Amino acid sequence: MARRYLLNNVRLESGFVRDNGWVQRTITQEYTLEIEGDKIIALYEGDHDDPGMDRVNGEGRLLLPSTRDEHIHLDKTFYGDPWRAARGNNAGDIFQMIALEEQLLPRLLPDAQRRTHRLLQLLQEKGTTHVRTHCNIEPTSGLQSLLQLQEALIPWREQMHCEIVAFPQHGLLRSNAVTLMKEAMSLGCDWVGGLDPGKVDGDMVRSLDITLRLALEAGKGIDYHLHEDKSTGIACIRYLLNALRKEPFLQGKLTLSHAYCLAQTETAELSELADEMAELGVSLASGIPLGKSVMPLPFLREKGVSLLSGTDSVTDHWSPFGSGSMLDKTYDWARLYTRGDEFSLNRSLAIATGNCLPLNECGERVWPVVGDEASFILMNASCSAEVVARQIAVDAVYFRGKKVWHKAYTLNNSSCL
Repeated sequence: MARRYLLNNVRLESGFVRDNGWVQRTITQEYTLEIEGDKIIALYEGDHDDPGMDRVNGEGRLLLPSTRDEHIHLDKTFYGDPWRAARGNNAGDIFQMIALEEQLLPRLLPDAQRRTHRLLQLLQEKGTTHVRTHCNIEPTSGLQSLLQLQEALIPWREQMHCEIVAFPQHGLLRSNAVTLMKEAMSLGCDWVGGLDPGKVDGDMVRSLDITLRLALEAGKGIDYHLHEDKSTGIACIRYLLNALRKEPFLQGKLTLSHAYCLAQTETAELSELADEMAELGVSLASGIPLGKSVMPLPFLREKGVSLLSGTDSVTDHWSPFGSGSMLDKTYDWARLYTRGDEFSLNRSLAIATGNCLPLNECGERVWPVVGDEASFILMNASCSAEVVARQIAVDAVYFRGKKVWHKAYTLNNSSCL
């Protein structure tokens, strides 16, 4: 029988306080959540008691949606090993990075599961309950990266939701990975991946056609890494959009990862592409890159494109950076795209939560509601704007009704959080 209990003494955002039309602060109210199994089945204002039910004390913590890491590479992290910076071998050259991976992977594979576990623990402590991870599928590691990753994920099935993208990191055509990709999809991967069809594979049309066919044969969506610049990247996006018009099954099932070429595109063309992406349900997964070419993410969101984000490379041979926190991505978004006002900070949370926010733009509470999955985080903060701006730490993480992590500190009673 599914566990049924009350989570009392938590605070939910309930509205905005405005002055001359400007949001000045966010109001919160105390609530009690009734949870059964993996669902929220009732919400009560203030304290609520039922003598026949267990009570868990939220200690006045703010309750927010848990975070979603929609782009990470769990299979080849250095996390959990002694410190080492990225190798100085010109990481801007994809072919040198591929050559480096061919040397590194045989040394990383034997202990890959331990490092994957350590990284998953970090993600969970930072509030993440949904992970989409890319996994190398190429001749150097064969299917070993996938098999090791799948094994590592088994004990996490009750603690977070994980999806795997079969990712031909060394080029679908360049590394002759088509057969391996088919095998990977038959072993249960959730997404077909791809990488720079013009630059790495040298044949955009053939590479994309095979990727599309793999997805249709497997009945899965596509998550496509695109680092190419405007000269070739826009043509790749247009080819994929045209393919979606011909294959309605894939509409709503294409994610473009990175797509830096959109930062180099003039407004008129960008607007046209964004409209088509929104119409066909194409999402964009961005790491919120910092640098001279700032991605036009707010513009894309205004046009209706679904935006995702991820921590990408957390301490590996691509980059030594990465805290594992999706809430850090909200901070980056706010620093890049806002002036730090209450309303903008509040909306910045969306990039980390899969666009789930407690309040709509009018300040009406829209999350959580009865029937929602009971996946959330508890934090010692006054509101989500403070969480974003001050980078508040997570105190507790719930996944599908189950407390899966809480900060180690003295509790007033055993049922807290």
